[in-house]
Amino acid sequence: MTRFPLTMACGPYDRMEALAQGLVRPEGIALRYLAIQSPPEIFARMIKTRSFDIAEMSLAHYSIMRARGDFPFVAIPVFPSRVFRHGYLFINRNAGIREPRDLAGKRVGVQEYRQTAGVWVRGILRHEYNVDLDGVVWVEGGVNEPRAPDHEMDLRPTGPLKLELIAGDRTLNDMLESGEIDAYFGARRPGALDRGKNVGRLFADYRAREKEYFQRTGFHPIMHTLVMREELHREQPWVAESLYKACEESKKWAMKQMRFSGAQKTMLPWLYEEIAEMDSLMGDNPWPYGLAANRKILEAFMSYLVEQHFLAKAPDIDALFAPIVNWSE
Repeated sequence: MTRFPLTMACGPYDRMEALAQGLVRPEGIALRYLAIQSPPEIFARMIKTRSFDIAEMSLAHYSIMRARGDFPFVAIPVFPSRVFRHGYLFINRNAGIREPRDLAGKRVGVQEYRQTAGVWVRGILRHEYNVDLDGVVWVEGGVNEPRAPDHEMDLRPTGPLKLELIAGDRTLNDMLESGEIDAYFGARRPGALDRGKNVGRLFADYRAREKEYFQRTGFHPIMHTLVMREELHREQPWVAESLYKACEESKKWAMKQMRFSGAQKTMLPWLYEEIAEMDSLMGDNPWPYGLAANRKILEAFMSYLVEQHFLAKAPDIDALFAPIVNWSE
């Protein structure tokens, strides 16, 4: 039987490794997996040149553009990237920031204001710590390397926004270390956290806070989803379900490999202790796909997009994702 040839671009993640190696083969599909380290590169190539049939995509960018009605892609409820974000709030130690509410009125750096990580951090600050961010001056640019503005990718909210763009060879990392900005949060660690003198975390006990946050809310923040070209979905609707099933199988394979104790696959010395802690906290499905297991967290994220003036109203979650028949339910 001839398999349908498709190209998929996604990160070099353990949960996708079996797909990348061809150990798991989606039903009816001859999959070419492009493992690309930089998520923004994948996003830009998919959006600007339609370079792939299926691609990893920013949850924020997809949700905003799809809800606005101008995005020729449809998501599959597979979430290749999740990251707790309490540990990604960084401050200049001389800025007088001792607790979250001290961020009010400060100059805060962001790599991209519309970045999914930023949406999550602002939502957490507002809902968990009652922080007023209306008076913040946002400073946008590259973190450890300069970043030129990209007007095709840089979505803006419809409400008022105090935003400054840094230009040339300047970086948020250097500005945070020097005190030109008071804080920074986003998806990347600033180099000055390890090599500088003036940068620290807002939450020194971030791991304890993230665990408590998960226990109370059940949220392991989703960063990215998968999308496929909309015309492909219209013409071949079976592809979404075939890919979904394959992604589930690839994730199961990765979990099995991670737990093999005969010889450690990664260089993390206390890997099995970390796995035991994950099991205790998250149960037997720590990285769930599908809408049933993720509806609550997706609805919360959409409410953040409304609060932050990216959307006028929260979109219907079911309308954002390709329907998947889950035979295990």
